[in-house]
Amino acid sequence: MEPTLLLRSAIHYVFLLCSVLAFSTVQAAEYRLRLSTENTRDHVQTQALERFADSVEQSSKQRIQVDFYHDARLFRDRDVISALIGGKVEMAVPGMWHLDRYIPDVGLYMLPLFYGREASEHHRIRDGVIGERVSTSIETLLGVEVPGRWLDLGHAHLYFTDSPVSKHEDLSGRKIRIPGGVANRGRLEAFGAEPTVIAWPDLPNALKQGRVSGVLTTHETVRSASLWEQGIRYGFEDMEYFAQYVPMVNGQFWNGLPPDLQRVVLDSWDAIVDEERRQAAESQVHAREEMLRRGIKLYQPEPDALVQWRERALQRQPEMVDTMGVSRELVDLATEVIKAP
Repeated sequence: MEPTLLLRSAIHYVFLLCSVLAFSTVQAAEYRLRLSTENTRDHVQTQALERFADSVEQSSKQRIQVDFYHDARLFRDRDVISALIGGKVEMAVPGMWHLDRYIPDVGLYMLPLFYGREASEHHRIRDGVIGERVSTSIETLLGVEVPGRWLDLGHAHLYFTDSPVSKHEDLSGRKIRIPGGVANRGRLEAFGAEPTVIAWPDLPNALKQGRVSGVLTTHETVRSASLWEQGIRYGFEDMEYFAQYVPMVNGQFWNGLPPDLQRVVLDSWDAIVDEERRQAAESQVHAREEMLRRGIKLYQPEPDALVQWRERALQRQPEMVDTMGVSRELVDLATEVIKAP
């Protein structure tokens, strides 16, 4: 064969090969899933979502392309729910504290009924029939798919600057910053404290100016924000509530997936939950150790005291339920289930 013909044949072969590869690449990514979180790269939740994204791509044989945005590069969690509903992102996993304004039943877990309870008790309720009911409410009212169990952040406690709180009676008159929420306010008011809503960026000045001397947050948040630099010296580990992250997939995207790819997403999600929860618990333990090294003194109420003060806060619960709009039927069911052995 003449050199010119050889060259033409070679060029034609390369062109065909490139066309096939390009077509294969296009065919491989039939669906694009944009996944958003505001947490940083080293956060336990972010690391779990990275594992989920990798699993979805591999298990779908690249038919689903996952574009993962962390560090709020796409949306902050407070804005991501409306973005999810509007189709600006296909999946998000915001903190549950962002959802009760849309879905009152999510506020169930913030009620006094759950005050001072261990993580295992929360998981038993949230992974069972109660959790299914709450997730169904989210799906129905927001038009999304909740692909499985929620991820953990951990217990929220109370932290103080000027003087220690070693027992519940010490909470009387203490001004405590809360992120918001009827249940947070009602619970702390039942304990005699004065809860105040302050935006997180404004907290340092509020502490310095003495507008508040306490903060409702988690060990991990104290560590990551170095709140000892803002004067935090004491902690009261009373397990105010148990914080989790809620997975949600845009409904239109979900309904557009064939059943086999829906199964890929469900299985990939379920595969990360147990490990994330274990790592989240470890993260809170390490944060606690760091706080102790920084000289923060931590106090734990006795189990009997937690029960006693839970009963006190429960007296306000009916009012909270009405104000928040939580289903009374759901509250009654949760009460029965949590009391069951």
